[in-house]
Amino acid sequence: MIREAKIEDIPQIQVVRNAVKENMLSNPNLVTDEDCVEFMTSRGKGWVCEIDQCITGFSIVDLKEHNIWALFVHPDFEKQGIGRKLHDVMLNWYFEQTKEPVWLGTSPKTRAETFYRMTGWKEIGMHGKGEVKFEMTHSDWSQIKRTIRT
Repeated sequence: MIREAKIEDIPQIQVVRNAVKENMLSNPNLVTDEDCVEFMTSRGKGWVCEIDQCITGFSIVDLKEHNIWALFVHPDFEKQGIGRKLHDVMLNWYFEQTKEPVWLGTSPKTRAETFYRMTGWKEIGMHGKGEVKFEMTHSDWSQIKRTIRT
């Protein structure tokens, strides 16, 4: 169900990205296919959730900027645990590569903000155009992983 993203997944990744109801892009052309290739290959890595050959969610982490570049689930597949699985696979891989803290930004008062708080991210301020900035440290993730297993 969860697997590493491939370049040929990008058209379906873009469908998911542009279908979301929260944290929508003001202009879909702001995230190009070339951006996806760069973040999935040279800057970091990505994963997809695939159900019946249809990508239902994806995540991409950026090792260069130590940032979660994307974590989105298609609205038709929300509340099935897909986002959490993508999140956990992504953070496990990230912290196998580095012990540097990772950060992300998300719009305030969204389900995404609630999700990140519930999964152990710490708010560290604001970012960009009014986004809440969160951080996850290696030690925090190690502790969360232990709690998940027990």
